[in-house]
Amino acid sequence: MPVDGTPPSGAPPSGVSTIEDWATGYARRHPLASLATVGDQFVLAVRTLQYLFIDLATGRFQWREFIRQGAFMAGTAVVPTVLVALPIGVTLSIQFALLAGQVGATSLAGAASGLAVIRQAASLTAAILMAAAVGSAITADLGSRKMREETDAMEVMGVSVIRRLVVPRFVAAVMIGVALTGVVCFVGFLASYLFNVYFQNGAPGSFVATFASFATTGDLVVALIKAVIFGAIVAIVSCQKGLSTVGGPTGVANSVNAAVVESILILMVVNVAISQLYIMMFPRVGL
Repeated sequence: MPVDGTPPSGAPPSGVSTIEDWATGYARRHPLASLATVGDQFVLAVRTLQYLFIDLATGRFQWREFIRQGAFMAGTAVVPTVLVALPIGVTLSIQFALLAGQVGATSLAGAASGLAVIRQAASLTAAILMAAAVGSAITADLGSRKMREETDAMEVMGVSVIRRLVVPRFVAAVMIGVALTGVVCFVGFLASYLFNVYFQNGAPGSFVATFASFATTGDLVVALIKAVIFGAIVAIVSCQKGLSTVGGPTGVANSVNAAVVESILILMVVNVAISQLYIMMFPRVGL
């Protein structure tokens, strides 16, 4: 063993050097990789918005691809969204009816469950279904194209991958996100109403009246703004993960999994931030 403590040539590394190598590799695999991913997604978002406005102004927007992607997203996500919105509306109706009964305000069950659907459940449910159904499909499609080197061939031929593939999917995801939010609002409110009236012996007039008294246009506007932001987040994250896929079929599967998980985590954080910001800027009295 040399005097400085370094192992001789050909000897196995010491414990200190092994720990240093592991720490360096961990930092490279996780924190640094996370920062690189966030940077790539930010750049992709800026370029997507830039090309979107330029293409709309110059008439180069890919309308055919947009319509095809919108139809595919709607067909993929509408039925699961409706099936998820029904139990959510019923569950909210049960919980708020029990709470209202404990405090002697059973007539407010309609307002409470209806407002919960519009303010929080609608946009978040639609976004999560978008991330799970639509986002995974976008990532798998772009990842497969990346593995077949189609995106590289497009760049060689002078065709922008962002303009041709990302921008139409971005606009379609935003549009479908808004549409799904409207579907969840309607289905969730209808499920709450039917369950409250036919299974909890609630008064139909009281349910509708209390909801109409407390719900405002601002609640629906905020839900639609959330839907636009959530749809954009799902599209950017999914496209970035798909275009950065490496490692063959296994890499495509890993990209799909990473896109869904990251999208849902970001959606949860952004939902809390928007809700808290709205409450701070527009405080409400009562419900």
